[in-house]
Amino acid sequence: SPCSLQLTLKNSLPLQKHKFFMSGAQVGDASASAGAGSAGDVDATVKEPLDLIRLSLDERVFVKLRGERELRGKLHAYDQHLNMVLGDVEESVTTVETDEETFEEIIKTKKREIPFLFVRGDGVVLVAPPLRST
Repeated sequence: SPCSLQLTLKNSLPLQKHKFFMSGAQVGDASASAGAGSAGDVDATVKEPLDLIRLSLDERVFVKLRGERELRGKLHAYDQHLNMVLGDVEESVTTVETDEETFEEIIKTKKREIPFLFVRGDGVVLVAPPLRST
Protein backbone atom coordinates (compact mmCIF):
# COMPACT_ATOMS: atom_id res chain seq x y z
CA SER A 1 0.00 0.00 0.00
CA PRO A 2 1.26 3.52 -0.73
CA CYS A 3 2.75 5.63 2.04
CA SER A 4 1.03 8.88 2.95
CA LEU A 5 3.11 12.04 2.90
CA GLN A 6 1.65 15.12 4.58
CA LEU A 7 3.58 18.35 4.09
CA THR A 8 3.13 21.11 6.68
CA LEU A 9 4.14 24.73 6.92
CA LYS A 10 5.88 26.26 9.93
CA ASN A 11 2.50 27.24 11.41
CA SER A 12 1.40 23.57 11.19
CA LEU A 13 -1.25 24.09 8.51
CA PRO A 14 -1.37 21.09 6.17
CA LEU A 15 -0.57 21.68 2.52
CA GLN A 16 -2.41 20.05 -0.35
CA LYS A 17 -1.65 16.34 -0.48
CA HIS A 18 0.69 15.52 -3.31
CA LYS A 19 1.70 12.32 -5.07
CA PHE A 20 5.41 11.62 -5.37
CA PHE A 21 6.89 8.66 -7.16
CA MET A 22 9.97 7.32 -5.43
CA SER A 23 12.22 4.38 -6.03
CA GLY A 24 10.47 1.32 -4.64
CA ALA A 25 7.26 3.06 -3.49
CA GLN A 26 4.63 5.61 -4.34
CA VAL A 27 4.14 8.30 -1.71
CA GLY A 28 1.01 10.41 -1.25
CA ASP A 29 -2.55 10.08 -2.46
CA ALA A 30 -3.46 13.12 -4.57
CA SER A 31 -6.10 12.51 -7.19
CA ALA A 32 -3.88 13.59 -10.11
CA SER A 33 -1.74 10.75 -11.39
CA ALA A 34 1.84 11.16 -12.58
CA GLY A 35 2.17 7.87 -14.36
CA ALA A 36 0.50 4.51 -14.75
CA GLY A 37 0.36 2.69 -11.42
CA SER A 38 2.85 2.84 -8.61
CA ALA A 39 6.60 3.05 -8.98
CA GLY A 40 6.78 -0.53 -7.70
CA ASP A 41 5.15 -1.81 -10.90
CA VAL A 42 7.43 -3.71 -13.24
CA ASP A 43 5.53 -2.52 -16.31
CA ALA A 44 8.24 -1.23 -18.66
CA THR A 45 5.89 0.21 -21.27
CA VAL A 46 5.71 3.91 -22.06
CA LYS A 47 2.09 5.04 -22.48
CA GLU A 48 2.38 8.58 -21.10
CA PRO A 49 5.32 11.03 -21.15
CA LEU A 50 5.97 10.68 -17.42
CA ASP A 51 6.25 6.90 -17.81
CA LEU A 52 9.67 7.46 -19.34
CA ILE A 53 10.75 9.28 -16.18
CA ARG A 54 9.18 6.55 -13.99
CA LEU A 55 11.37 4.00 -15.76
CA SER A 56 14.43 6.14 -14.91
CA LEU A 57 13.99 5.97 -11.12
CA ASP A 58 17.25 4.97 -9.38
CA GLU A 59 19.21 5.75 -12.56
CA ARG A 60 21.33 8.72 -13.62
CA VAL A 61 19.44 11.29 -15.68
CA PHE A 62 20.36 14.50 -17.48
CA VAL A 63 18.24 17.56 -16.59
CA LYS A 64 18.47 20.86 -18.48
CA LEU A 65 17.18 23.89 -16.57
CA ARG A 66 16.46 27.51 -17.42
CA GLY A 67 19.42 29.85 -17.16
CA GLU A 68 21.98 27.61 -18.91
CA ARG A 69 22.11 25.13 -16.02
CA GLU A 70 22.52 21.40 -16.50
CA LEU A 71 22.32 18.62 -13.94
CA ARG A 72 23.37 14.99 -14.02
CA GLY A 73 22.34 12.85 -11.09
CA LYS A 74 20.53 9.80 -9.78
CA LEU A 75 16.74 10.25 -9.84
CA HIS A 76 15.28 9.38 -6.43
CA ALA A 77 11.77 10.87 -6.74
CA TYR A 78 9.58 13.03 -9.01
CA ASP A 79 6.00 14.26 -9.31
CA GLN A 80 3.62 15.37 -12.08
CA HIS A 81 5.09 18.92 -11.94
CA LEU A 82 8.60 17.54 -12.60
CA ASN A 83 9.74 18.46 -9.11
CA MET A 84 12.59 16.02 -8.59
CA VAL A 85 14.95 14.77 -5.92
CA LEU A 86 18.39 13.96 -7.31
CA GLY A 87 21.40 12.45 -5.60
CA ASP A 88 25.13 12.59 -6.43
CA VAL A 89 24.49 15.61 -8.66
CA GLU A 90 26.96 17.35 -10.95
CA GLU A 91 25.76 20.87 -11.79
CA SER A 92 27.18 22.74 -14.79
CA VAL A 93 26.48 26.45 -15.25
CA THR A 94 27.52 27.98 -18.58
CA THR A 95 28.05 31.73 -18.90
CA VAL A 96 28.91 33.78 -21.98
CA GLU A 97 30.93 36.95 -21.51
CA THR A 98 32.08 39.42 -24.17
CA ASP A 99 35.67 40.70 -24.18
CA GLU A 100 35.42 44.51 -24.15
CA GLU A 101 38.50 44.98 -26.38
CA THR A 102 38.10 42.25 -29.00
CA PHE A 103 34.32 41.71 -28.65
CA GLU A 104 34.96 37.95 -28.66
CA GLU A 105 32.56 35.73 -26.77
CA ILE A 106 34.18 33.91 -23.87
CA ILE A 107 32.29 30.81 -22.79
CA LYS A 108 32.89 29.70 -19.20
CA THR A 109 31.53 26.59 -17.52
CA LYS A 110 31.49 26.19 -13.75
CA LYS A 111 30.91 22.75 -12.26
CA ARG A 112 30.17 21.63 -8.74
CA GLU A 113 29.18 18.42 -6.97
CA ILE A 114 26.05 18.35 -4.79
CA PRO A 115 25.24 15.28 -2.67
CA PHE A 116 21.43 15.76 -2.63
CA LEU A 117 19.27 18.27 -4.50
CA PHE A 118 15.57 19.17 -4.78
CA VAL A 119 14.77 20.56 -8.24
CA ARG A 120 11.65 22.69 -8.67
CA GLY A 121 9.75 21.54 -11.73
CA ASP A 122 8.96 24.96 -13.24
CA GLY A 123 12.65 25.43 -14.08
CA VAL A 124 12.97 22.12 -15.94
CA VAL A 125 13.32 22.37 -19.71
CA LEU A 126 14.35 18.80 -20.56
CA VAL A 127 14.82 15.45 -18.80
CA ALA A 128 16.84 12.79 -20.61
CA PRO A 129 16.76 9.26 -19.28
CA PRO A 130 19.87 7.08 -19.46
CA LEU A 131 20.71 5.48 -22.80
CA ARG A 132 19.27 2.01 -23.07
CA SER A 133 20.83 -0.63 -25.28
CA THR A 134 18.59 -3.19 -26.92
